[in-house]
This record gives sequence, structure tokens and C-alpha cells, in this order.
Amino acid sequence: MKRASAPRSVIVVSDTHCGCRMGLFPDLTMTLDGGMLAGPSGLQIKVWKLWLEFWQEWVPVATKHEPYIVVVNGDALDGVHHGSKTQVSQNFADQSTIAHECYKAVLGKEAALYWMRGTEAHVGASGEQEELLARALGAKPDAEGHHARWELYLDLHGHLCHFTHHIGTTGSSAFESTAPYKEMVESYVDAGRWDRKPPQVIVRSHRHRHIEVRSPSRDGHSAVLVTPGWQLKTPFVYRIPGARASQPQIGGVLIRVGDRMLYTDSKVWSLDPPETESYHD
Repeated sequence: MKRASAPRSVIVVSDTHCGCRMGLFPDLTMTLDGGMLAGPSGLQIKVWKLWLEFWQEWVPVATKHEPYIVVVNGDALDGVHHGSKTQVSQNFADQSTIAHECYKAVLGKEAALYWMRGTEAHVGASGEQEELLARALGAKPDAEGHHARWELYLDLHGHLCHFTHHIGTTGSSAFESTAPYKEMVESYVDAGRWDRKPPQVIVRSHRHRHIEVRSPSRDGHSAVLVTPGWQLKTPFVYRIPGARASQPQIGGVLIRVGDRMLYTDSKVWSLDPPETESYHD
């Protein structure tokens, strides 16, 4: 009997912020705690269709219909944060029900599932709510039995990858590459200090905007990937210079070991801006 080969692809998604009225929500009516019914907005239905297209159409082609690993890189839930009023429900049980419905619709075909803990303001102190969700969805536990982790080192056919949620943000597109490149440099410094191998691919999230910073290295190249998200613009976004004039970036990324080298890819949608109000003869 031929032995199945180890997965050569990793799919990364993040920042679904389920439970927010701008977050990912399935195209169905859900019963929340106390019996209240909740359903998606028109824009949430558009994002839900992209979520299904990503997993059902883009992922199989990107992975060449081969086994793949999934990394959910944090902030699956929106939580109760910063005095916001944008939640469908501020009950974590409701938010977890929404998230579970979103993820179970697309997970189950992966060879392994890893889950990163996101921002405590969103997913609870110590990422407690993300731990419960990851456990319910069958994420692979670490050596201490935690189903959601703060960081993950993944050896993909000799190529070391590092995942964690946070990275610095900026209000200017001109400096969007600064924090990712600093992340790469810091990884080199720490690896050199202790004579360890630095990761070839670093994956971060949190910004809801995709960028890849690449630099030549002994392995051919090293890269830092910042993932897009699955959340529409919230009131907070309109306070950020640069971000307030831009539209949400929706999608995910791929890391894959090919015949000769490791490469990366992404699928990112930009949602259309609101309808223009026109007055002219």
C-alpha cells in the first residue's frame, strides 16, 4: 500500500470577527441565547459567498487538489471590546455559535488544523474563547494540550514557518511594509544570537490588510506575509488615516512547497465602495 505523502501546502485565514455586525456571518437565520433570531446583512451575505468561493474554488486549485494544512491565525470572534456597540450579541456563547457555523461549513477536508490565539480584547483573556472554539473544531493540540496557541513553528518539508497573530500597524500605505520587514530582521537577530535557524516564512495578521515582504536569503528567499481579514469596515476604521478611505481586503494566503522551492500566493478581494450619490445634468 502506497504511503500518503505529507502535505505540501498551508492555507492561512484570520480575523473573521464572528459576532460583529461587520464580521463573518453565515447566510442563514440563527437562534441566539434567549430565542432572538439573527441573520446577515446584505454585505455580510456578499462576504459569506466569498468565504465559500475561497474554500470551495480557490483552495482546491491553489493546493493542486492535494492534502493541505489550515492555520487560523487569530481573532475568530469579535468579543466585547473598546466600548463598541457593533456586536450582534455581546454574549460569547452566541458569538461562538456563529463562528462554529462559519468554520464547520468549510473545515473538515484539511490534513491538520492549527489555531492561533488573537487579541485578548476580542477573544478573551489568554485567548480563552479561541481555545474553546479551537477545541470544538478539532484543532491539533500542542505538547501541553492547548488547542489554540500563541505561536506555531511549522517545518514544511525543511522550510521553517512561524505563525502568530500580532504585528505593528500604520495609518499610512507608504509605511505598510515597515513592520513586516522589521519582523524579518528581528527574527534574524534572535536566531543569530542563539545559533538557531530563522524562519523562512513569517505569517502575521491583525491588520486586515494583505502585504508580502520578500528578501533574498540562503534558502532562495525569505518572506513575511500579513493576511487579509474577513471583516467589513467598523466605526474604528473611519478614525485611521489612510484606512478610512480604503475598502476592506477579504481573503487568505497560501504557502506551498513546489518541485524546486517554496512559494506563496494569495487570494484577495477588495469590496466596492458605497454607491456614489450623483447630481449632474
